[in-house]
Parts: sequence; C-alpha cells; structure tokens
Amino acid sequence: MPEIHWDSNLYDKQHQFVSDYGADVLQWLAPKAGENILDVGCGTGQLASQIAESGANVLGTDASAEMVATANANYPDLNFEVIDATKLPYNEQFDAIFSNATFHWIENQTALIEGLFKSLKPGGRLIAEFGGKGNVKSITDAIATAAKNLSLADRVINNFWFFPSISTYTSLLEKQGFEVEQAWLFDRPTKLVGEQGMYIWIDQFAQHAFKNLETDEAEALKSLAVEILKPNYFKNGEWTADYRRLRIKAWKK
Repeated sequence: MPEIHWDSNLYDKQHQFVSDYGADVLQWLAPKAGENILDVGCGTGQLASQIAESGANVLGTDASAEMVATANANYPDLNFEVIDATKLPYNEQFDAIFSNATFHWIENQTALIEGLFKSLKPGGRLIAEFGGKGNVKSITDAIATAAKNLSLADRVINNFWFFPSISTYTSLLEKQGFEVEQAWLFDRPTKLVGEQGMYIWIDQFAQHAFKNLETDEAEALKSLAVEILKPNYFKNGEWTADYRRLRIKAWKK
C-alpha cells in the first residue's frame, strides 16, 4: 500500500460519499446477531457501527493509525485495531469479512487474499467493494496529460492503484480456494463536494503520484489536471468523478 497521509476529519467532511455508498454494500453482507464480522479497512468506523446495529460482533481494522484513533473516539463501544490488511493475524475467527473502498490500495493481493481466507471460518463469506477496471480513468488520464505537458511525466507515479476486471479478481479468489457467488462491475458517477472538490480529491487520494515532485511542481500539475477535467466533469457548480466499482460476494467452502 502506498504511504498516504489520511486526514480523518477531512475524510469524513469532504468524502462522506465513501461511507454513504458503502452502506449499500451492507445489503450483500446481511449481518446477523451474534456473528463475528471483520471490517477490513474500516476507516473512521461508520460502516462498522452500522454492522454492529444488527447485533453482530464487529472488529474494525485499518492500516492508518489516525483513522483508527478517530474510529475509537467516535465509537468507543466497538473494537478497532491498526493492522495492515496483508498481515491479518487471525485463524478461522470470523463468520464474515466486509470491506469497502480498500482493496484497490493494496499491492500484495496474494497476501491479502490468503489472510482473508485464513481469517474466515469454514462456510464464512467475504463481501467487498472497491475500484474496478476503468475506475477514475478520466482523472488518471488528466494527471498523465498534465505531467506530460509540464515535462514531469518521468517523475510522476501512476501505477499504485489496483483496479481489476471481474475475471482477474475472481481468478485470484478462486486460486486461494474461495467460491465466488457474485461479481458486479458497474459505473457509479460520484458527486464531489464544492467547487474545489476535484482538487481536494486529487490532493487526498492521488497524493502518492506526486511524491517525487517539489511542492510547486505538484501544485502546478494538480491545478492543470483540474483544468483539463473541468469542461466535462464540472457542471452546474458540481464536480463528478467517474467511479467504477467492483463488488464481490465469495464463500470459504
């Protein structure tokens, strides 16, 4: 996973859509009272709290200490731990694993999926949604074009997200032993908050792309990328990001 500084307060204020859309994924999870459920990439804990309302026992994990600190402060009755998703230490402890908007950040998918499989009880289920093939392509293309125009292309990182196709990801899961019941790749145009919404999105979610640049170079590149996107993605005072999501339901048979 790239080194990203997560501002948990800004995340909740500016990117509330992550949790809002994640609530829809909970229908696939259908948590039951008494189940033990692991939320991988729990962020600030909003979805873990919703899962707990079913009566399930929830443990939330996230690689960001700041996110986990906010989750613990927001939901002191729930359990949250700082754990890298590629180093899950559990052995057949959970009836279900839930994850929203996390897997596309993880480079070592083999270690992730092995840990997920090991953590589930036999008959346990995995419900996950994350960026799929073609996700935010307009934004990544705009960053690449801006970098080329500013003669910075050789120093910009553009391959740190993992946006797989249905076939790619189901193959990875099946190789580990999962049985995939459902896999859905779909467009989800997503509104961003405020006139500066696209700049803030790039600054937060794509910050790793600019790690090799000086501050003034990064700012120039982000500003130019926003201008490139504006004609097609800023309408009536609102920004839209071209999200494309992959939703998975799989079982440990």
